[in-house]
Order: sequence, then structure tokens, then C-alpha cells
Amino acid sequence: MNKLKSSWFALAAIPFFLLACDDNDDNTMESGMPSTITVENVLDSKPLVESGTFKNNGASPVIMPGESTTIQFSAAKGQALSFATMYGWSNDLFFAPENPGIKLYQDNGTPIEGDVSSQIKLWDNGTRINQTPGATVMHPGTAETTAKNITEVSGTDAQGNTYAAASSLMKASLHYDGNSMFTLTITNTSGTTSNPTPFSPGVWAISYIAGGNLLNPNPLYEKGKPSMNGLTKIAEAGDTMDLGNYIKGQTGIFTPLSPILVVVYNGIDNPLYKTGEADRGKGLKELAQKGDASVLAAYLKQVQGVKQVYVLPAAGSTVLLPKIAGQSGGKVSQQLNVQAGDKIAIATMYGFSNDWFFATKGNGIDATQKGDISTSIALYDNGTALNQFPGAGITQFNLAGTPLTESKPIQEVPNPNAFTTLPAISNMIKVTLQ
Repeated sequence: MNKLKSSWFALAAIPFFLLACDDNDDNTMESGMPSTITVENVLDSKPLVESGTFKNNGASPVIMPGESTTIQFSAAKGQALSFATMYGWSNDLFFAPENPGIKLYQDNGTPIEGDVSSQIKLWDNGTRINQTPGATVMHPGTAETTAKNITEVSGTDAQGNTYAAASSLMKASLHYDGNSMFTLTITNTSGTTSNPTPFSPGVWAISYIAGGNLLNPNPLYEKGKPSMNGLTKIAEAGDTMDLGNYIKGQTGIFTPLSPILVVVYNGIDNPLYKTGEADRGKGLKELAQKGDASVLAAYLKQVQGVKQVYVLPAAGSTVLLPKIAGQSGGKVSQQLNVQAGDKIAIATMYGFSNDWFFATKGNGIDATQKGDISTSIALYDNGTALNQFPGAGITQFNLAGTPLTESKPIQEVPNPNAFTTLPAISNMIKVTLQ
């Protein structure tokens, strides 16, 4: 758990741009009523960006010699695909790549394609005494007196039974489908070896990466440690239910928020954006793609009717981190001086996206109201960068990528969208006025 927490806090290294709290120096604060705006990242974040189960799509879910199945997924540079499936004619052996999983990109960012079977290993779950592998194996077999740690089976197991190399029993082949999407094809090639065996249905997972570190580099098992979270049921019986449910609970949304842009204005329309129109070229694109609010803030200071402009970074980390391992998410506050008729608009990047941003809806909010105003916030697509799976896109700026240009009008992000289902806005960002 300590390793996981340290990975989360490496997020401070995410390359969001930082602009210190900066009010509009050109405007003298008029007398008015004090108000404090507070913005919080309230997302209950998850360490896995994607996960699922796989099986034979034929009459039987078991993958027999000569049969194949596929896993389709998205990934960014540095992310890896892990999976686990039972060596069916054994007591508790399973196939899985060495952690953190199958490497998907070369160091220069080029997608890896072709045969990656050499990365597949055979593992002993350590919960059953191994019999001679084959169709006559009795299930579940004799339990170990004391469960042992997971160990690699390389040639022979603890009972002296012999095995062909995992890479000869299973062929794993990667194909890059474009736009950060891959297909892994798993083929049972054991039929031509001394160890023919079916493969059971299996589970797969991909961890988020932040600050160059995977948030969970051991999502399914850990070498040298006891089997956990339902892996035993896969290794002993090919049953994916428990581990599948576990990783489903670990899979979901994770994103930091960039430093918060806050603008107070009067007598004009929302100076940040308007849905149905293209990005105005005044700096919103830089905020939506890179989390850099400095360009837009500088522009807003020159706009007639704009009274105050602030960019609020979180203390210590700059970005507003989500809730992590039970700890509260990032929070920033700013005292304002407002009058009747004043409006407030905010904007912040959905950090693990190509160009999504949270912002106040329509023409902003009444600056004199009090309480929770989170229902006034929506998530928008800036329309300037090609979208990819949030948190698994090779061209996402905060995953060390370069956004691919597109030109579409600003629109609210649908939910569910083409990639995933998001929590309610109020479960991601909370905005209050006091």
C-alpha cells in the first residue's frame, strides 16, 4: 500500500502549467460584499484505467488448442497490459505476463506490434500440490498444507513435473489499431507441444500512469507473495468471477484538475467560451489541452467588463489531486469582492484528457449567491484535439504526448461517451461560494 500511495503522490510531477494567484492589477477593487470561492477535486479515484474478462467466443468459453481470443484496449506510453488465465490441465497453474505486464510502446513512443509471446510466463499459485499435467488431473486436488507464495514455473514445478516454455504453449500477438487502441490476440498453441492444455476464461487490467509511475504495477498478482483477490479461483478452477469483480471495483476514473481559472465580470457574456462556437483562440485551448491558464488569464485582463482574474494552484502539488487511498482531494480558495450584477466563471482542465475542461455553464453564475453551486458546472470538449480514452491516450499532453489537431465547435461531453462512463459532475468537482 505504501508503494501505491507514493505512486499517487508522484502526480506532482505532471506537467501542468503553473501560474500563481494573480488578480487583475488594472482594475481597482470597488467596494462591495466579500465572497470566497472554493473549488475541490472530490473524485473518488481508481488506480486502474481499464479492465475486463475474456473467453473463447465459441460454444465453450474454454480456449482449446488451436483456438484464439482477443482483448481490445487503449493505452498510453508506459502503460502495460496484464492478464491471467488458467493452465487448464493443472491443479493451480496460470499464465500471465511478468509484472507490470506486456510492454506496448517502444521507448521512443512507437507502438509495438507482432509476437510478444516471450513476455508470457507460467506461474504456480501455491495453493495446490501439483499433479502430472494433463487431462487426468483431478480437480481441485490436494491443498498445500500451508499456502505458498506465487512462483514462476520455468521448466519444472515444485513436484518435478516438466513443462514446455510458456511462449510455446501460448502465442500472444499485438496489433496497433490506431489512436492509442490495441488488440491482443491470444492463441492456444499447446497442441503441438508435450503439454497440451486448454486455457480458461481470464481477466485483464491496465493501470493508470502518472508522473512516470504506474499507480498499480501489480494489478492481478505479485511474484513471491500469496495469491489474493480471487486469483486462486482462476488458477484452480478457471473461475473469473471474484477477481473480475475485484478489478472492476479498482477500475474507473482518475484525473487531477489543473490550476483553477476564476473570473469575475459584469455587463458582458461569459468571456471564456460559448457552446456551438469554435475555440476563440484567446487561450482556452492551452487550458483545455495543457492545463495552462496563463494565456487566457492575460487576455481576460484586457477585456472590458472583466473585474477580477485569478489562477489558483493547489499548495504543494499545483494540480488538484483527486481523493487518493482515503485522503481528501485537492482544494483551493480565493476571496473575492463582488457586487450585485456580477457574474463568476471558472475553468479547469480534466487533466487526463486531450482537451476536456470543466467550466461554469452558459453565462456564468450570480456572484452574490451562497452555497454549493456545483450544479452550475459542466464538462466540455474544446474541439481542438482528437479525443482518446481519458487516461490512456498516447497524444494526451499530461501523458507526455502531443495532441492531434481537430477543429470542432465546443460541446458538452456526453455521458456515457465514446470511451467510458463518468461519475456525476458533482462527484468530480465541487464549487462553493461563502
